[in-house]
Amino acid sequence: MITIGITGTLGAGKGTIVDFLVKQRGFVHYSVRAFLIEEIERRGMPVNRDSMTSVGNDLRATHSPSYIVEQLYAQAQQAGRDCIIESVRTPGEVAALRGKPNFYLFAVDADPKVRYERIVLRGSETDHVSFETFLANEQREMSSTDPNKQNLGVCIRQADYRFDNGGTIEELQRRVEAVLKTISK
Repeated sequence: MITIGITGTLGAGKGTIVDFLVKQRGFVHYSVRAFLIEEIERRGMPVNRDSMTSVGNDLRATHSPSYIVEQLYAQAQQAGRDCIIESVRTPGEVAALRGKPNFYLFAVDADPKVRYERIVLRGSETDHVSFETFLANEQREMSSTDPNKQNLGVCIRQADYRFDNGGTIEELQRRVEAVLKTISK
């Protein structure tokens, strides 16, 4: 079983890589976002980026910095198939997954203006924000020293493979496919 964790900046293309791996390579998708939304709804909170950040931080502080991805990995182990865990956001999550066999961390990024245009088009419940709020949200998630809070900067630097998604979907898919050939050997 290959496990790929994916990290990256807001709107960079994490979901595009996930879709490719699921549809073209048969990976099973485990989503931190879906896990958090379920918990947010259970708590009766509004589904937005602030709630996702708050609930994620609370779960990590209550249980462990790697709690969410550990829960998702346990589900993946039961399935026993190649999987992708989206979206790895703390160094503790990376460390926990590094201890698993056949784990690889992918990071994806693109120009902020391109990413903002993508989230506006995506239009999910957490994406209805101004460009300034988009940048502020991302900055807040980039460099916390609290192990229970998001630190995308460290996660991205720890990636085994990095993808610049400033081009087309097809270009990104070709680069992902090339990496899969390398790690499948």
